[in-house]
Amino acid sequence: MATDVWVTSSSNSNSRSTHFRRKVKRLERDILRMGALVEQSCRLSHQALFDRDLSSAQAIALLDKQIDRFYKEIESDCVVLMTLQAPAAIDSRLIGAFMQLVRDLERIGDYAQDIAELAVKLFPYPTHECMPQIEEMAHQVQAMLAASLVALADLDAESGKHIKELDTIVDEAYDRLYDRLAHQRDVKGVVEPLLLLALVIRHLERMADHATNIGQRVAYIVNGHR
Repeated sequence: MATDVWVTSSSNSNSRSTHFRRKVKRLERDILRMGALVEQSCRLSHQALFDRDLSSAQAIALLDKQIDRFYKEIESDCVVLMTLQAPAAIDSRLIGAFMQLVRDLERIGDYAQDIAELAVKLFPYPTHECMPQIEEMAHQVQAMLAASLVALADLDAESGKHIKELDTIVDEAYDRLYDRLAHQRDVKGVVEPLLLLALVIRHLERMADHATNIGQRVAYIVNGHR
């Protein structure tokens, strides 16, 4: 009789474990789908800013709603798994990292939308001489986001940690550009374009920080430390 009870208990445990793994796999898929939307949002903000494309700027609002919906659903699913499934320590680490990671993605999406709004405000002004350098910085940020998502998809800790090195490049670009904008002497007319561009590069720098966070969270998922 005792053997029968053990077999039943073991079977139920295996069933719960299988169910949990399925839920985690679905979470992983949803996070990557959310990441793809964030990448698309970054591309649209890029087009709005550097191509002066109003339609791209307008398209981001709808995309941001989809990103926010994914964020809320993933966060809710993580809470349910943590509270109802009683995961093991390593699984708790995974789910906790997921909750932080989607917050980073959501913030990158918000910054992309903010940049698109700044781009529209810049439309009436002539193109600033710093725009090629700002575009190079934006490309670097998008590359960091793409690399962080690949690291997540592959659960590659080393690639995740490497993104921190890329962040240094963005930080240096930010410092150079900010210094150039802040000390521009030959300003003719209104200074609003300079202020708007200063906000743009600040948002790009923060996006890079969040992409770095994602890479570090991947390393944490795999190794238990960043």
